[in-house]
Amino acid sequence: MLKKMDFDEKQSSGFGGNAMIARVSRFSWSPFLFLITLTALLSFQITTKTIYPIKIVFSSTSKTDVSADTRTSCVGFFGELPERKAVMSIKEFGGVGDGKTSNTETFRKAIRYLKRFGESGGAQLNVPKGRWVTGSFNLTSNFTLFLEEGAVILGSQDPKEWPIIEPLPSYGRGRERLGGRHISLVHGDGLTNVVITGNNGTIDGQGKMWWELWWNRTLEHTRGHLVELMNSNNILIANLTFRNSPFWTIHPVYCRSLPLKVGTRDTPYCYPNGNVVVKDMTILAPLKAPNTDGIDPDSSTNVCIEDCYIESGDDLVAVKSGWDQYGIKMARPSSNIVVRRVSGTTPTCSGVGIGSEMSGGIFNITIEDLHVWDSAAGVRIKTDNGRGGYISNISIINVTMERVKVPIRFSRGSNDHPDEGWDPKAVPVVKGISIRNVLSFNSTKAPVLEGIEDAPVGGICMKNVSLRGVVSSLSWHCEFVSGFTDEVFPTPCPQLQSNISSSWCSHS
Repeated sequence: MLKKMDFDEKQSSGFGGNAMIARVSRFSWSPFLFLITLTALLSFQITTKTIYPIKIVFSSTSKTDVSADTRTSCVGFFGELPERKAVMSIKEFGGVGDGKTSNTETFRKAIRYLKRFGESGGAQLNVPKGRWVTGSFNLTSNFTLFLEEGAVILGSQDPKEWPIIEPLPSYGRGRERLGGRHISLVHGDGLTNVVITGNNGTIDGQGKMWWELWWNRTLEHTRGHLVELMNSNNILIANLTFRNSPFWTIHPVYCRSLPLKVGTRDTPYCYPNGNVVVKDMTILAPLKAPNTDGIDPDSSTNVCIEDCYIESGDDLVAVKSGWDQYGIKMARPSSNIVVRRVSGTTPTCSGVGIGSEMSGGIFNITIEDLHVWDSAAGVRIKTDNGRGGYISNISIINVTMERVKVPIRFSRGSNDHPDEGWDPKAVPVVKGISIRNVLSFNSTKAPVLEGIEDAPVGGICMKNVSLRGVVSSLSWHCEFVSGFTDEVFPTPCPQLQSNISSSWCSHS
């Protein structure tokens, strides 16, 4: 079984989940195993020449012990992939993995060439062991980027190799600076059936140069992400290590289901589910690196994030949907998102954040089995005047925190707007927040729950929440919120002891 970096250590401490099986040498004809294989979603059979149809198979001990792990997973989020017919190495295009030579044009040339196989079986680009320096490059549909063991893709230190592209329409400008933004290192727009995976290879954005531009206030354009996929469908990112992103690490934006098509000879691939799956990833950045979020699903539907370990200088996972009047106008919500078995630390931000850019709406979000330590917050909902939009039907279940300053926080008032065109009367609607089975050790503050005066947070339900280490005399800070609690310690604020919400809460 393929071993992820530091995975055994994470598992022994209760972090993350079981690594994805990445090599299956022989199929077992045991009837039981056959049934398990048919009903599971994603396992890899990998050679240096091809990647076979993907189904998920999980194992807690070995590739023959598939029955040992019965955990809930992303079944239904990801469809079966066809075998890639054309498989080539970056070396065949003249790539040099010496850690010095620029391979920017080599990667671009390779993908342009492999694009021709998109409608005739798809293509795979293998990156072998070595250190492959490159600037930004665009992926193509029906394509796999596969990093072999020991392969490291290094982001170029020349900002000109990260070209400027248009701002996202739901933001109206670059998130950090006016005007355009640097493209991501690995980029795609309008793609279908894309896999970024490997034998635990690494993509390293070498972000220190970009962080220094930010710290020195000499940044001219918004920093690029490590991976950004826009308007895309049927995406899998799995079994790799991502390091040192200049900005947010993984950014799926405007990704949603496509209409069901009838397969024909000319259009042989049909993906009715429409999704993004990010699984078994290790995402690392220095804890002081600015805005190095781990995974940020943005104005996207059907996203599953699971079994990931993240260390960053910002939120481990942040759900977003556009910024003020631009997000309101575009009205592209984030919905049907699952964040499961994610663990990690961030000293300045939260394990999972919802917002603050949420103007297109956010609903149907499930967060479960989250483990966060040495962080500013465990789970956080961030809103503000001018945001508009809505946050609803949020379910947060089974959270363990250690030395987290504020375990549960709803915040407002960041006074962070794209330009002078924002509407102060555009207030968000936030309701239907269920928080259950939370255990926090050595927190220093009670929860802080702040709604907006003209838009109070309603329908909060908390059950079985124990904040150990918080002095019982410390009171919760609650403003413009209402809801119901049961078996919560220390005693919550009076606004969360309303019987009005108890009926809804009893069924949540």
